[in-house]
Amino acid sequence: MSDEAGFTVKLARSNKSVFVKEGGSILFSLMEAGVMAPFSCGHGICGTCETAVLSGEPDHRDFVLTDSERESGEVIMICCSGSKTPEIELDL
Repeated sequence: MSDEAGFTVKLARSNKSVFVKEGGSILFSLMEAGVMAPFSCGHGICGTCETAVLSGEPDHRDFVLTDSERESGEVIMICCSGSKTPEIELDL
């Protein structure tokens, strides 16, 4: 693991890993790595970037999910949310 603060996003479908710096977004880190994912607003309002979480614990910062959806940890809005764990695996 890097000494730099942040976390790693493991992409299950493409078998890639992308590091997200502290304060960075999953979506824009993926885009910088050449991985495209659906999005629209970029601010956690529309829900377009909703992605399934396969492992890890999301740090939700969106305005879309209900409290029960947040507690389940099964989905994440990748445009604005992060990870509470050093690694999070997504269905991408």
